[in-house]
Amino acid sequence: MPANLNSIMCLGLAMALGATGSVRGQEAYPAKPIRIIVPFAPGGPNDIISRLVGKKLFEKWGQQVIVDSRPGGNTVIGSELAASSNPDGYTLLIVSTSTTVNPSLMKKLPYDTLKDFASVVRLTASPNILVTPPSLPVTSVRELIAMAKAKPGEINFSSGGSGSSTHLTAELFCLTVDAKMNHVPYKGAGPATIALLGAEVTWMFGTTLPTMPHIKSGRLRAIGVSGLKRSPVMPDIPAIAETLPGFEATSWYGVSVPARTPKPVIAKLNDAIARILDTAEMRDRLLQDGTEAIGGTTEEFSAYFKAEIVKWDKVIRAAGIKPN
Repeated sequence: MPANLNSIMCLGLAMALGATGSVRGQEAYPAKPIRIIVPFAPGGPNDIISRLVGKKLFEKWGQQVIVDSRPGGNTVIGSELAASSNPDGYTLLIVSTSTTVNPSLMKKLPYDTLKDFASVVRLTASPNILVTPPSLPVTSVRELIAMAKAKPGEINFSSGGSGSSTHLTAELFCLTVDAKMNHVPYKGAGPATIALLGAEVTWMFGTTLPTMPHIKSGRLRAIGVSGLKRSPVMPDIPAIAETLPGFEATSWYGVSVPARTPKPVIAKLNDAIARILDTAEMRDRLLQDGTEAIGGTTEEFSAYFKAEIVKWDKVIRAAGIKPN
């Protein structure tokens, strides 16, 4: 046999064996425990969702799923850890609105938000709730807008901190209605809510879980939710979009992985998690916590993630919020 033909055959055999080994490697995933980095303190909705999904992945694949809470730096600490992790599919990162606003809110990040992560799947979304004290003579979004326009610069709203999801939702509302209102930041949602309960401020956007008990007790009045449509959790509360068409500002969570994670692994993660989210059990469980399961493809989540970066950058610039 000619030497060159023998070399070609050997090369072909090597390529075939390599391809077989690659397929086997992909089929073997996952072959060890998976870590989900949650860049928030334990006990929050992100932590709860991660544990629910992790439990179902363990049941499906038989591999332990470890939830690793790494709070701090408005999600930067946990995100940096994920960005520098081995891109092998065994490190997942919970991303959120905070992930998409950080490039505009911070002068310098230790990672590139778009280049250092790959989108896997969007987990959940929940609207923020526009609430006022019951003593305020306002029962609708339209009436609040009228009050703000009649008293420019006199209406105050609270938030859990500058740059938080609820703060940015409020700024988007002010920009949309073209009314000057004053932001009063507090060190957390708890103090911001207490200020509203005491009528120190006129209104605020609250997240579902901590705000609903005050609404049910009558201590706060809900006049709108920030999704494009009414929430199945609170169908009696109008969507702000019913008054301001197109208004949307939801709190959401998703899963990303370090860039260069193999596409077949990302596809397998997406398929497994999307199927988990699509079960009646998971949808009902999440609704109990005031949030909706989303799922979808990696492409859909990637497009949404990029659009959120652009959207909030415009709001931050228009509202004059300075980077930290």
